[in-house]
Order: sequence, then C-alpha cells, then structure tokens
Amino acid sequence: MPTLQQLRYLVALSETLHFRRAAEECHVTQPTLSAQLKELEARLGVPLVERSRAKVVLTPLGRDIAARAKGVLRDMTEIVELARQGQAPLTATIRVGVVQSLGSYFLPLIVPQLRQRHPGLKLYVREGLPRALTGQLDDGALDLLFFPLPVPERNLVATRLFREPLLVVAPHDHPLAAQPDIAPADLRGETIMALEPGHQLYNQVRQLTEAIGADLSHDYEGTSLDTLRQMVAMGMGLSLLPALYVRSEVARETLVVARPMQGTPPARIIGMVWRKSSVRAAEFSALADTIRDIIATEVPEVAIMR
Repeated sequence: MPTLQQLRYLVALSETLHFRRAAEECHVTQPTLSAQLKELEARLGVPLVERSRAKVVLTPLGRDIAARAKGVLRDMTEIVELARQGQAPLTATIRVGVVQSLGSYFLPLIVPQLRQRHPGLKLYVREGLPRALTGQLDDGALDLLFFPLPVPERNLVATRLFREPLLVVAPHDHPLAAQPDIAPADLRGETIMALEPGHQLYNQVRQLTEAIGADLSHDYEGTSLDTLRQMVAMGMGLSLLPALYVRSEVARETLVVARPMQGTPPARIIGMVWRKSSVRAAEFSALADTIRDIIATEVPEVAIMR
C-alpha cells in the first residue's frame, strides 16, 4: 500500500511539476522525493510521471491518483484536528483565506482580542481572489474563509458575521463632497471606478451603477482599494468603498472624503465559509460567535448578523 508520505510527494509534484520545487515544499532532498515516487509507482504497478529533461508531466492516471490523494490527505488532516478539538477547542492553527479587499482592514480589528481570549489559537492567513480561495478551501489547502456572501458552491457552508456598508468616496473638491449624504440620483451620470473583474465587489458596484444610471469606468479599474482611493484623489472619478476600509484609510485622508448614501445604503455581507464535510464545524461556529462579539464592541460602522 502507498504511504501517506508518498502521496504527499505525488501531490506536491502534481502542483509544481518540478522535482526540486516539490522536494522543497516537502522539506526533503530531490533524490529522496524521486526515489519515493519510483517506489510508489512500483507498489501501484503503473507509471505516474513522465520524466524528461525538458519538463515533468503526470500521466493521465497519475493526475487522477494525485487528485484522489489530495482528498485522502485532507481527510487525514481533519482526523488529527478532530482529536485536537477533543482536547481543547480554538487552541490549534486555522489556515484562513481572506479576500484582498477585506483582510488588511478586518484582521487587525479582531486579532488582538482573539489572542487574549484564545492564546493557543493561531491563524495562518493567505489573501487572494474569490475563485482561487474557494478552490483552495475545497482542496483542503485552507480550512476557513473570511468572505463576502453568498458563495455559490454547494459543498461549502457559510455563516454571516456582519453587514458592511459601501460609502461614496469623492475628491475633496467635488460638488458632492459638500453634502452630508448622497442620494442615488446624485450619482446619475457620474463615473464610478471599481476593482477589476474577479473581485465580488466589482460585480456589486457594476450592478449598482446600472441600477442608478452611473457610468462604470472600464478604462481605469483598481487592482486594490488603495489604488482606487488614489485615482479618486486625482479626480478620475468616484468610487464605492467598504466601511472598514474607509475607517482605516479614508477617514484620515485630506484629498478624498467618504459620504453615506441616503435610504438603505448598499452593503456587502461578510461571513465565514468552510467545507460541509469539515470536522471543525463546531469550532468554527464558536469562533464566529467570538468574532461577532468583538466586532459589536469595536466597529459601530457595521451591523452584526447571526
């Protein structure tokens, strides 16, 4: 039978398609990894890897076995985590994914109190785009996401944390900057800049601009919230930015101002997402309750959701 270590080596090679990089990821020497993969092929009686000087290619069967091996390794990791939970919840490492438009402005608000309440808890954090993060969660590379809801994937479960308003951000000398709040009709005909496609915030801003008759800029799209703020400051248009970002970066600015929209303001729902099959569901639910408590006392700009 294959060993778990041999399956780890195969998965690493399938992801890197490079023996040296796969060995580095597994913290072994390249000869060790190569020898173990040859032994794996001998045990299974089939070739898994096509070796050449130009490149590394997995055979069709090798790709299928590597995909199955990912699931096996994920299940083994969750078995270990289940045992740890039995000892004490929220005392182990959680591999967290967070969208780029949220992480830098959300995590600093919760980490200090999480550290105080659960000293043994550690968060290994990776930022990324929504599609990449949900893929890594599904593959078992991540345990949990802080994520805009909803998520369409059926094999994931989500719990809501808070509702985060979107505010209109304008240059300080724009006519709308003099108003305490802004009516949707005031944005008709204005140029609105958004994050580039691939971000859920892009889709939300696009739908809003279509509904109110504003012009969504396709010539100038932001790669980050910071670039959007800087382009607004240069008078290239307006933008709709999340309240936590406004709290962190815009409130201390002099070149731009942020104004709420009248009526029910547009908002995004931020939640936690994990696999339906995760054995840590109870632990994640407890973490969500703790985070809601922290946010309720620290961030009046958002509305807690349960």
